[in-house]
Amino acid sequence: MDVWNIAIVGAGNIGQMIAALLHRSPHYEVTVIDRDAAGLKALGDAGIRIAEVDVTDTAALTSALNGHHGVISAAPFFLTPQIAGAAKAAGAHYFDLTEDVEATRAVQKLAEGAQTAFMPQCGLAPGFVGIAGADLAAQFDELDTLSLRVGALPLYPTNALKYNLTWSTDGLINEYCNPCTALVDGDLRQLAPLEDLEELALDGVDYECFSTSGGLGTLAETLKGRARRVSYRTMRYPGHCAILKMLLHDLGLERRRDLLKDIFETALPRTDQDVVLVYCTATGMKDGALRERSFINKTVARKIDGRHWSAIQITTAAGILAVVDLMRMGKLPQAGFVGQEQVKLADFLATESGALYAPGSITE
Repeated sequence: MDVWNIAIVGAGNIGQMIAALLHRSPHYEVTVIDRDAAGLKALGDAGIRIAEVDVTDTAALTSALNGHHGVISAAPFFLTPQIAGAAKAAGAHYFDLTEDVEATRAVQKLAEGAQTAFMPQCGLAPGFVGIAGADLAAQFDELDTLSLRVGALPLYPTNALKYNLTWSTDGLINEYCNPCTALVDGDLRQLAPLEDLEELALDGVDYECFSTSGGLGTLAETLKGRARRVSYRTMRYPGHCAILKMLLHDLGLERRRDLLKDIFETALPRTDQDVVLVYCTATGMKDGALRERSFINKTVARKIDGRHWSAIQITTAAGILAVVDLMRMGKLPQAGFVGQEQVKLADFLATESGALYAPGSITE
């Protein structure tokens, strides 16, 4: 049996779920690396191998990564270049969950001439949504527009923002404040976040969508010259965007991100009763006619192996582990930079981890 040694850097909520899923698989031996002894303890108690390492110490981290087939970074985005560099030095394949554009560019640079694969942005958005979007795009003879939308939302919203924290606050603020890559009239553009507001309904529930940073990954670059418009928007309950604009623009918190983070983490409770929505739509020519096709997927929090996991944990962990599976099986390039759009959707969903997207699916 082909067994891979995998190192996970980061013992937070997502890292814990990735470790749990890998630990139950016969194809992997897993070690979780972090400098937080308290975060590692629960994993160690569950029988998962742990290593207390200061991940900012490049030499120590590289030593800890030696002998592993692959490295998964579930650490904050600002540690991405350092972890990816250590993975390269250790001769391991590299995967991460970052939505940060600059961090991804750093990984692309490290991938040049590398003997192993470097695959950032492997979670939900960017990640799975890019795989689903590329699959939709390939169904047309001539692609005109591709609209990707993703929402990670509380099932039971109560506050004015109609939002609870479900993942990284730093990543959330980056999405709301950083420029958004898009294809507009065939050209790559950097657009302002919180714009292009649209409304839609799904299963009788109203949502609003607006542009945010990072979710498109490298798909816009890949489709340049093949599509007129490619865009990514975040889905929220109605009214969210207007309050964000007041906080970020009118009160100037886009220039005081530390304060904004403190406000969010103080005022917005976390929840594991959540839902993740993926809503992709493409239009173009097929067999001589203008057609439209959509891919819609809905994932809710649920128990796996007797433990409750949030929807964002499930979709993010499944997003990265499915591509790790495909890399292990030789179905992806084994060296250099690998984009999400190089993954076939059917191959992704056929993996053990990718199948976690199936429950709650609305359409195929």
